[in-house]
Amino acid sequence: MAEDGRLRAVVELAQAMAAAHTSVEVAHAAAAGALHAIGGSFAAVSQWEREHGRLRVLVNVGDLVGGEEEFPADESYPVYDFPEITEALHERWVAGGEPHAWIETADGPPTGRVAGLRRRGRSSCVVAPIVLHGRAWGELYVARGAEAEAFGRVDADFATVLAAIIAAGVAQNERLEEVRRLAFTDPLTGLANRRAVDVRLDEALERHRLEGEVVSLAVCDVNGLKRVNDVHGHEAGDRLLARFGAVLSYCGALLPGALAARLGGDEFCLLSVGPTADEVVRAAEELCRRAGELELGDGVSVGIASTGDPIGQVLSARRLFRLADAAQYRAKAARARKPVVAGRDGGVDDPVVRMADAPARPGRERRRFRGA
Repeated sequence: MAEDGRLRAVVELAQAMAAAHTSVEVAHAAAAGALHAIGGSFAAVSQWEREHGRLRVLVNVGDLVGGEEEFPADESYPVYDFPEITEALHERWVAGGEPHAWIETADGPPTGRVAGLRRRGRSSCVVAPIVLHGRAWGELYVARGAEAEAFGRVDADFATVLAAIIAAGVAQNERLEEVRRLAFTDPLTGLANRRAVDVRLDEALERHRLEGEVVSLAVCDVNGLKRVNDVHGHEAGDRLLARFGAVLSYCGALLPGALAARLGGDEFCLLSVGPTADEVVRAAEELCRRAGELELGDGVSVGIASTGDPIGQVLSARRLFRLADAAQYRAKAARARKPVVAGRDGGVDDPVVRMADAPARPGRERRRFRGA
């Protein structure tokens, strides 16, 4: 490829990676862009999983053979089979040594990569470690078919440039993913936060409207937090919240796909989509039992609202929250050790449902419902 063509290919590679939203999309854009830029027939991007001592293939593109898949579920290779991707090598390169991309050909000395070239009918490959934050993150691998001219030194130098661009794209995506994670995560408990609940609940209610999926919301209030803070200090209060968060996560696992979240302060919730209302109640009963066994605090008050119960139409997240809030308020007022469920004491005439649906009256309503 001419110099201006390679420059254009570099720009296209950078643009494609910038437009990707997930780590898999970034890897695919990197492999596809490098394949085109360097004139190969096959390309792959792999990540070095240090804790497992292996290179895990994220994506394969181009002419796939021999059981290769575009998005492999579990294609990996032990790093000891590829000693060239080591700390020493990438450290030499980072320190200003010779370009770290290298070439192997099917008629070269027998190595793991050479054996792979022969087995798959390819003539040569160029390999460039992807270096991130001064450490080898993974590698870019591009190969050519048996009839194509083997890669040369100029190709290896160009692969070094491509790997640097890919590293920048991977780093940018990791930063964005961390920002997204922090934006939707409660830092104390590691659970989802209110923003994450709002997004998931809107999506869940859309599925309810279109497909009739059961959507259930359990709102939880940790009892006794103020007393723990006053008597034992705020560090102990934070410990109570963190431990309750772990219990909530455990009980949420009883409901496939449920979202466990901290709404703020001593208030948590569990959002379930799919399981029946009775299944949610059983999980909440287990939550109450386990919360009552914590060494700090005084258990938890839980209110549940589910589209699987006779609570009338639920057209908005606001109404489901108000119903669950009202049930939780009733549970707390009664010092109930089990969940209170909206609609199970008279359907739409249930006092909980009437409380949730009543117009707010300043100075008269004992609880300010979310969204009111």
